Amino acid sequence: MSVQLPFGHKHVTTATILCCNCGVPIPAPEGSAPALCYDCIKLSADITDGIPREGTLHYCKNCERYLQPPSAWVAAPLESRELLSLCLRKLRGLNKVRLIDAGFIWTEPHSRRVKVKLTVQKEAFTSTIIQQTFEVEYTIAYQQCLDCAKIWANNTWKAMVQIRQKVNHKRTFLYLEQLILKHHAHKDTTNIKEVKDGLDFYYGNRNQAERMLEFLAAVAPITSKKSEELISMDTHTSVHSYKFTFSVELPRVTKDQLICLPRRLAQSMGNMVQLCLCSRMGTNIEFLDPNTLQTGSMTAATYWYQPFESLADIGSMVEYTVLDVELLGPTHKRWALADVQVMRTSDMGNNDDLYIVRSHLGGILNPGDTVMGYHLVTSNFNNDDYDKLKPEQIPDIILVKKSYPNARRKNRGRNWKLKRIAKEESEMAPRKQDKAKQEADYEAFLRDLEEDAELRQTVNVYKDQEAQARKTLPVEDVEMESDGEVEEDFPEIPVDELLSAMDNMTIDAGAYDNGEEGDLAA
Repeated sequence: MSVQLPFGHKHVTTATILCCNCGVPIPAPEGSAPALCYDCIKLSADITDGIPREGTLHYCKNCERYLQPPSAWVAAPLESRELLSLCLRKLRGLNKVRLIDAGFIWTEPHSRRVKVKLTVQKEAFTSTIIQQTFEVEYTIAYQQCLDCAKIWANNTWKAMVQIRQKVNHKRTFLYLEQLILKHHAHKDTTNIKEVKDGLDFYYGNRNQAERMLEFLAAVAPITSKKSEELISMDTHTSVHSYKFTFSVELPRVTKDQLICLPRRLAQSMGNMVQLCLCSRMGTNIEFLDPNTLQTGSMTAATYWYQPFESLADIGSMVEYTVLDVELLGPTHKRWALADVQVMRTSDMGNNDDLYIVRSHLGGILNPGDTVMGYHLVTSNFNNDDYDKLKPEQIPDIILVKKSYPNARRKNRGRNWKLKRIAKEESEMAPRKQDKAKQEADYEAFLRDLEEDAELRQTVNVYKDQEAQARKTLPVEDVEMESDGEVEEDFPEIPVDELLSAMDNMTIDAGAYDNGEEGDLAA
């Protein structure tokens, strides 16, 4: 069949030659390119020459991290993007080709082998691009990282921060732990050890310990002392090696405690009454007069210039039943002044002792509620400032906070969790009584988070999917405490305040099922 070409068309013929290897007609090569077809070029040319087929990955079994040369250690799970990036960086000559695709080939997890399949492209000759696929096998070699070596070896830490608080509960440290986790203030520590009255943080150099000290001063009214110990000295070069210890002490005053302020301190805070409650612990210590809603604030420097202790702790509070509430009008933030008629819960059915108390809880109390407070009628305190008070300055009862004795459901639990720091316990095993006390302190801290919305804003609270699934059970299928009643206004954390990410969590199993600047919860 003949084809009519347009007028003026010139017929162009392409020069072809035979492949010198297989004899297939190919276009004539330009320049110094060999007379080979594309298939023969792929068989004869190797664009992966110079890229090794084997490699070694150094892995620390203790912290489960890989060495990223020259000295960084990174966490990279098997078949993760981080591990793939680490494998590609260890390949020399990969920058001379164009990487098209990379992926893992499955191997047994215990085989200590990691295989990666790579696809690369490169221009072998002029206008000739070749694509090849090859495999690289890595052998996992065990090597202890520097941080783990410091933990197991002696005399490796250079600085230590000792945090102490001489009170009979751990609620302050539980909240401080959440602040540290939120702000990642513990990222430079080589070890964290739990002791009787606090925590010890170990660091590799002095600057890291000083940064931790600055963080603590930004969230709590602390006082600190520095000491140093000479480890070694080179007489020829006059080089000295020291260990530094920073002793940090927290105030003995904590939230919800009954305080009797020294007279001069009370006068310096706007002529405030001496007998008051500690309402908040942040960078300053704040006090509240439940009779007038007057507040006062004390700086850390003022407290440590003339330190004082509390009159009564939360463990000595008594439970009362509210019979009547009469609002008086004045309010301050979430507090409302009211006259509350109460009766000791333990006296109901035994006697008719009634008390009319002026309190700051008028906005949340209703007849029939239960409230915790200090019973001063029969109390005896060993305090000089308290002994100097006049009888009319001492009320019979000071109410502190509303309680919910029948609201906690045993099987439902909470739909949220908290992160915990992995700590090394002391050499002596804790007694059974100490474990029960720790569980009680942790439960009290969790209830403080539920009841105080301002406190929750300073910590990270995470969803617990298993607990939320249990909570969907019918109410009649869930066992209740005591008489089975449930408070209608029982405080619960809304779901929209919970975070869903649970990355790098260390949740203590067993008893515990479960920073931005804020107030210390205890």
